[in-house]
Amino acid sequence: MGPSVITAAELADRLANRERDKPKPLVAQVTSPEAYAAGHVPGAVHVGPGDLVSGIPPATGRLPNGDALTTLFRRIGYTHGTEVVTLDDEGGGWAGRLAWTLDIIGNRTWRYLDGGLAAWVAAGLPIDRAPVDVTPSDVEITVDTGPIAEAEDIIPRLQDRDLVIWDCRSAGEFAGHRRAAVRVGHIPGAVNLDWLEVMDGERNLCLVEDLEALLAKKGIVPERDVITHCQTHHRSGLTYMAARLLGFPRIRAYHGSWSEWGNRMDTPVQTGPGSTRP
Repeated sequence: MGPSVITAAELADRLANRERDKPKPLVAQVTSPEAYAAGHVPGAVHVGPGDLVSGIPPATGRLPNGDALTTLFRRIGYTHGTEVVTLDDEGGGWAGRLAWTLDIIGNRTWRYLDGGLAAWVAAGLPIDRAPVDVTPSDVEITVDTGPIAEAEDIIPRLQDRDLVIWDCRSAGEFAGHRRAAVRVGHIPGAVNLDWLEVMDGERNLCLVEDLEALLAKKGIVPERDVITHCQTHHRSGLTYMAARLLGFPRIRAYHGSWSEWGNRMDTPVQTGPGSTRP
């Protein structure tokens, strides 16, 4: 059993105990403290974006250390085997970042609230503004590096046609027209599919309905080894999660992302529109 999508209506049923044979899931809303205070799914615990990243420059988006992860998951009352529903208020970037983190700590059956808070509100479902009373756990966290890609995993394989590097930044960043690191451009051979194309703005930020076909046009298919990244592995939280939900068996996220690659002097860089190979 792998990860799956849950709709707002389905989650509302679960939280109302309409499926009495199933315990309530742990709902984790990954938003700023201000956004959480302004409104959250009833019973949802708060996870801040800063809880999921190391914050150490230049690659601030790298995974936090084990102690920080243990502190986070104890604080939200997580225990191994807990069913977790992840959501955010932006279309899946931070929710996906939490999904990736759950994979890393061994929970690979998480669920994504499709469309997140936007879909919940659009469905006319209630929101809470009061803090949630959480009983902390004493869970022990072990890190599995399987879902993590490093620069050293990529550099020797730039000519490997089994590997597809999915850069989900904007076309301008990819081509090198926008600077967010010492060097601009993209990893040679990478394909560019903006994370915004994965969410549907006309359907309350739910995943696009033709997601698998959209990815296939770029050569992002389950048969290949896929590594996704953005600038800080925030936007690529969504793209990693999307591939996982489609059942890709070999999907990893390069957590150093461009903030690491573009600030190193020993990594190859390409500018312009990039590869056209499928």
